[in-house]
Amino acid sequence: MTLPRPDEAFRLALSLERALGGADVRVGSVNRAKLGAVETALLALGPNGPSRSRSTAHSLLSLVPVDVESGVPDQPIGFEQILAGARHRARAAFASGACALAVGIEDGLVSIGVSPSEGITHGGAPGSVRPDALNVGCAWVTDGEREGHGLSSGFAYPPGCLEPALRDQAPIGALFDALWRRERDAQAMAESGRGEGNIGKLTGGRLTRSAYGAQAVLCALVPFLHVDLYD
Repeated sequence: MTLPRPDEAFRLALSLERALGGADVRVGSVNRAKLGAVETALLALGPNGPSRSRSTAHSLLSLVPVDVESGVPDQPIGFEQILAGARHRARAAFASGACALAVGIEDGLVSIGVSPSEGITHGGAPGSVRPDALNVGCAWVTDGEREGHGLSSGFAYPPGCLEPALRDQAPIGALFDALWRRERDAQAMAESGRGEGNIGKLTGGRLTRSAYGAQAVLCALVPFLHVDLYD
């Protein structure tokens, strides 16, 4: 039986139709925010679109978290490492058991080509230069034959945690948490990377890590939405 399409303009891959109908989707992480990103993206594409209640649509989804290694440094730097981490997570999750789709998500820092010589400053402090990097997330989706990848939007970390992350390739999550506790909330003990996310803290909850990651997942699913255009 063919499931109702979320939009008449779509030509869904069978694997995506199966995922929206309740077949297992393996996610290469046990991080709740990453699982939430996949859930948010798939709910946006659920059968009958927005007319179906969230609770009903949620009941159709079967997400299986899989604890896999990324295959890249704990703090990826550059598109090559970010994409490799997402790809490795997705393919390892797919290989772990039967499923319709598998998804990997990896965040990292990417240079945007702004050099200190251009004199871009932050906070108006004389001689204070903004590091030339943004955080970008990548999602990789595979069904064993078809693959897609996409990126999230980019945001800048405060220089106090960005500079040591770039210099030492130290995980920026721990650096950001320490900075946030020191400068904003000494009682904030939870790791932000496993809750609302660093972007959630920086935007006051207007953009959570799950919603941020869902951007990349939806972009990665585009080739699964239009098989006639991408085959």
